[in-house]
Amino acid sequence: MALRLLLVRHAETDWNRARRYQGWQDTPLSEAGRGQAEAVGRLLAGERFAAVWSSPLGRARETASIIAAKQALSVREAPAFKEMRFGDWEGLTSAEVSARFPGLYQNWRDTPHLVTVPGGETLGDVQKRVLAGLAELRAAHDGEMICLVAHGISARILILEALGLGLDRVWSLEIAPTGVSELEFRGDWAAVHRMNSLVHLDRVAGRA
Repeated sequence: MALRLLLVRHAETDWNRARRYQGWQDTPLSEAGRGQAEAVGRLLAGERFAAVWSSPLGRARETASIIAAKQALSVREAPAFKEMRFGDWEGLTSAEVSARFPGLYQNWRDTPHLVTVPGGETLGDVQKRVLAGLAELRAAHDGEMICLVAHGISARILILEALGLGLDRVWSLEIAPTGVSELEFRGDWAAVHRMNSLVHLDRVAGRA
């Protein structure tokens, strides 16, 4: 069973720029983000995807719609790849979380795999649903190439799975808005062919 997965993090929102935890909040793309999404859509227009999948959250769906339109495809939604739910942290900036939850925030930076955010998910919770979603994609698209638009944490978990690394390494990966990664899953073997490529943003105004 083989799957070639072009993994894209959604484009920028105003909350991204402000370093505000979004989680399951349905925030729209910023003006700069729409430009990023158009740029990644142009980059991937030459690919031949069997399908374009997306988290159902608006920022991912909007990014995926721009990619899919360039190939005359519709977007399929996969809730398994939603962002991590950050509970009481959603809507707060990193600085605000650090001030209100100093010990927990430091643990999140140092040992994220051991943290439970109040009202939110653990990394283990997210990993469980993401890997279940991956299994479904592999079964549905054996021998095919697809695009998936996901989020900072869900995308990192897919890449860690391909690299054979644990959740304690989640901060080892930098995944920027519209960063493109290319993963291959074949039987019990996986490979990362590119990671967080941003070449398409070289000429995009407002790039952070």
